[in-house]
Amino acid sequence: MTNRPPRAAWRRTRQRWGLNDAVNRRSILIGLGAVGAFLAVDLGAVAYANKWIGSDSARRTFLDGFRTVNGPQLGFRKNHAKGLVVNGYFESNGNAADLSRAALFRPGQVPVAGRFSLSGGDAQVADTPGAARGLGLAFGFPGDEQWRTAMLNLPVFPDNSPSGFYDRLLASKLVPGTGQPDPTVTKAFLAAHPETAAAMAIIKKHPPTAGFGDSTFRSLNTFYFVNGAGTRTPVRWSLVPQQSSAPPPRPSDANGLFDALIQQLRAGPLRWHLLITIAEAGDPLTDATVGWPDDRRSIDIGLLTLTGAATEAPGNARDINFDPLTLPDGIEPSDDPLLSARSDIYAASYRQRTGEPTSPSPVRVSEVGP
Repeated sequence: MTNRPPRAAWRRTRQRWGLNDAVNRRSILIGLGAVGAFLAVDLGAVAYANKWIGSDSARRTFLDGFRTVNGPQLGFRKNHAKGLVVNGYFESNGNAADLSRAALFRPGQVPVAGRFSLSGGDAQVADTPGAARGLGLAFGFPGDEQWRTAMLNLPVFPDNSPSGFYDRLLASKLVPGTGQPDPTVTKAFLAAHPETAAAMAIIKKHPPTAGFGDSTFRSLNTFYFVNGAGTRTPVRWSLVPQQSSAPPPRPSDANGLFDALIQQLRAGPLRWHLLITIAEAGDPLTDATVGWPDDRRSIDIGLLTLTGAATEAPGNARDINFDPLTLPDGIEPSDDPLLSARSDIYAASYRQRTGEPTSPSPVRVSEVGP
């Protein structure tokens, strides 16, 4: 089941996407009208989703868990709280058209609103190279469909169940005085979750790159591409950077990774190839802790170009819920239990933070020097 808002709600808010050539030399910038349409859809979609997503007690358990570990963090996302808004466009080359009937994959260009982030619920935390890096994207469509995806720079996800994620969240709570999780708690958690221990061993073999700009981002969960004949093909997707390097963070800069990204975008657009990898028989479709073999077929289906950055603020991608189940006709979710849980928790976090007083983002584009 896809989590798409009622068509009428989208039709009332859709607009022709305005393209502007005046940003970052030859860039294409998503218009405020497009972002407004995304936000209007969110307001209707949350109530719509509440008719089928999980119980109030489950949502409250996770929100309470984030608060226990990170504090209130009023007005911020409850995970991946620290972030930077970006914008640009996606140009499809048509290579996915035989696998998916989604309008996005016809040859052509659509605007994109996005957000880079770091894992964790503390919006004021200093950047660390080892923190998981996130990239949420919302693709705008002519008509009444859109696609949202939230990706990480990890080769696999640490958990394969909502309960595992929750247990890892509580085990990550820092001990006052040490600034580290309690090693006894961590040991007990890993003993109870061998799937996470195995996933963490894989992650350690793939150290992060220098910055956001040279990171590969992956869906990690499995989805299905569905073509016009109804054929369903299990896929995972990834964004592979065209740029081979990123400027290193400045020493002692608390926002070093984000500031370096802002500087890199000022120098010119950043680009990623969007690749889909196709599963073969026996590949896990519902366990994100297990990767697929490297010899699986991959197809380059288009180019993502990011052209500008902005401080998180009302009316931009700060307020977009990057729900992984907001899918166009032509993409369907697998039975991976993390997908419905993520959708549920994202919606609960969205509702909570939009009802809280907001605080300024610690990452401010205007304060980043040359």
